[in-house]
Amino acid sequence: MLLYYITDRKQFPGPEPHRRELLLAKIAEAARAGVDYVQLREKDMLGRELEALAREAVRICRETRNEKRETRLLINARSDIALTAGAGGIHLPSNDVTASDARIIRSEAFTRNSKLETRSFVIAVSCHTAEEVRLAQTQGADFAVFGPVFEKVGTAMRVGLEALRAACQVGHMPVLAIGGVTLENARACVEAGAAGIAAIRLFQTNDITEITGKLRPAG
Repeated sequence: MLLYYITDRKQFPGPEPHRRELLLAKIAEAARAGVDYVQLREKDMLGRELEALAREAVRICRETRNEKRETRLLINARSDIALTAGAGGIHLPSNDVTASDARIIRSEAFTRNSKLETRSFVIAVSCHTAEEVRLAQTQGADFAVFGPVFEKVGTAMRVGLEALRAACQVGHMPVLAIGGVTLENARACVEAGAAGIAAIRLFQTNDITEITGKLRPAG
């Protein structure tokens, strides 16, 4: 099961410097626990601040190893920062550039600057319908994050398990479920065809090692 922790430092208590410290500690915890992907989703941060935070998060993911799984850091929306910080990839909101555009941006950036990372660059895309999943796949995305399956925080919005099932049957690309995912309903997502789950609260407000152990009982 693929696991994807999405960050939100505003959920942590205290002043801004303390929140960032707690966030980086949580990213280290995710890396130790073998979470596959961490999305740095601090959309309100200015470019230089976000880049500095991203560089530190990349360092933590590389230095904090799990014996079985590598944790890749993805940056929300900002391809430029993902590239300059040496992140493992980019997460594209559904209304952002296409996955194929993101690959062109990455290729052009490498052509201009040979010092950029040459390792593979993961592209994830947020999707809300099976058609969006199909389109993301044809455009070269590596995986889709689909939802909200159960709920979207602050609203009654949800697409449901049947929509998730349909999205997972589109093709070969992995689809991760998001939106109100808990330990109690994660298995239903997998049974619907999801390759894994993505969440903020499930990981950020709990002990991640304990959560991953329960989600991957044989792992």
